[in-house]
Amino acid sequence: RTTMKSLRFISAEAFVSNAEFARKSLSTVAHDLFPLLFKASYLLEQGEVIHDLVENWPLLDFNMGKLLGATLDYQEDLSHRTCSVCLESCLTGLRDYVLNHSSPYMKKLKVVDLTGIKDVEVQFCKCKKTMGRWARTQLLSKLCSELLVYLQRAQCNPGTFEISINVLIDLFVTERNYELVVQALLKKCSCPLKICCVAFRSDNLTLQKFFYIIKLTDPSLLRKLEIVHNVHLEMEHLEMLFNSIHFPLLMSLTLPARTFNVRRFTATDEQMLTNVGEKMGEMTQLTELSMSFSILTGRIQKLLSPLKTPLKVLDVSNCSLNHADMAYLANSFHANHLECLDLSGHDIPELYPSTFFKLLSHCSSVLRSLTLEDCNIQDTHVNMLILGLSPCQKLQEFKFIGNPLSSQALKHLFTFLCELPMLKNVEFPVPRDCYPIGITYPIDDASLCRFDHQKYERVAEELNLILLQANREDVKASTPLFGSYDAAVQETNNELGAYLIKSFKETLEKFTASFNKMS
Repeated sequence: RTTMKSLRFISAEAFVSNAEFARKSLSTVAHDLFPLLFKASYLLEQGEVIHDLVENWPLLDFNMGKLLGATLDYQEDLSHRTCSVCLESCLTGLRDYVLNHSSPYMKKLKVVDLTGIKDVEVQFCKCKKTMGRWARTQLLSKLCSELLVYLQRAQCNPGTFEISINVLIDLFVTERNYELVVQALLKKCSCPLKICCVAFRSDNLTLQKFFYIIKLTDPSLLRKLEIVHNVHLEMEHLEMLFNSIHFPLLMSLTLPARTFNVRRFTATDEQMLTNVGEKMGEMTQLTELSMSFSILTGRIQKLLSPLKTPLKVLDVSNCSLNHADMAYLANSFHANHLECLDLSGHDIPELYPSTFFKLLSHCSSVLRSLTLEDCNIQDTHVNMLILGLSPCQKLQEFKFIGNPLSSQALKHLFTFLCELPMLKNVEFPVPRDCYPIGITYPIDDASLCRFDHQKYERVAEELNLILLQANREDVKASTPLFGSYDAAVQETNNELGAYLIKSFKETLEKFTASFNKMS
């Protein structure tokens, strides 16, 4: 698919395609053409030109999302191109903007917004080398520290220290880049480039380090907080976090697995849960909440009823919800506003079919994404599911991996899915008849790949043909056996793997030591 370009954009491409000429001529370019030249350079991966454009940026702000998004001159959105060449050139250009010897009074730049960059699975840049969120965090922190060292050592124009640029970024911190980010945040006051953390994700961090760095980020500005893999945060720590730090602008909160476990609850824990719910209620902007793999049986109301703002995104996958929880969700004021809902890991047809369909009918006018993985949806439930999904005319994404459905049932379901006008992405299970007879669900990891791959390919072709015949080539259908693409995990999987091996080794050593004592 080709996107139309204006004559202005074609001229901009021609100008930047000769890097040497473009760099020499920048001083003669009108200021209002810089955004146009930036997008053209980004499309052509002209790193040197990008660097010089940023180094000499003449405008008050530099917003990556807007600069790379759809424009009148070129409709294609390039903000999902996390091209390493382009992004490194941007950030080093920013450092050199501060160091550039032109008079500081000529420098207008006040805000750099890097939050519009989107990390996606398929990259279209020629270099095929991406710079993900973790690497952007690493590089910006490194450049800020280096900049400060240079300014302190060199005989700089005194006006250089007057430069103050807020750099809005989504930080991603793990054990491996922790020290670097901490140093950059500690020196924020004296550095001309001031890291302003809008979203914060942490993986593989001790609680002590997490608590320390989250305070350095200036939580009053934080809109999104993700505490995901290998941060051993439990409910008592969450209560401490909310008691000691205020998050007035927080819109999105993701908590790690096993934050809550009501099976071990004492009276003190019940009070703690109430306190956590009340603290979340004080976050008046909170509309997105993810609490997957916690055990929350019978406590959803206690946790969610204090919220003043209806949730738009709710992930309670594998949270052992009971009928009372589902009834609360279906009847709560959140139901009419839910745009993204994940109820994976619950036996919906067996436990609460009617309550689930009530919830679905309440959110049907706004629902964009529905995830029902490992929910024991069988062939006999498909007609009911179709009935429930019919009003969901805004649904863009439907994921139902891990359900025991036959190829015939999938074909029936796909015929219906073609009728949902906004649908773009479907993740469907390997048909039950592709597995050996007697396979039990949920399928364990060891058996997950033991299916008839040729038969699966035939069925997948037939399902895609159904989409094709209904003129729905715009729908992407796939079976990601080990879960959907996660850019953050993909980028740090080596560190994550090393951490898991280390944890396993430590557990094994403790077990061996205990066993030896018993012997």
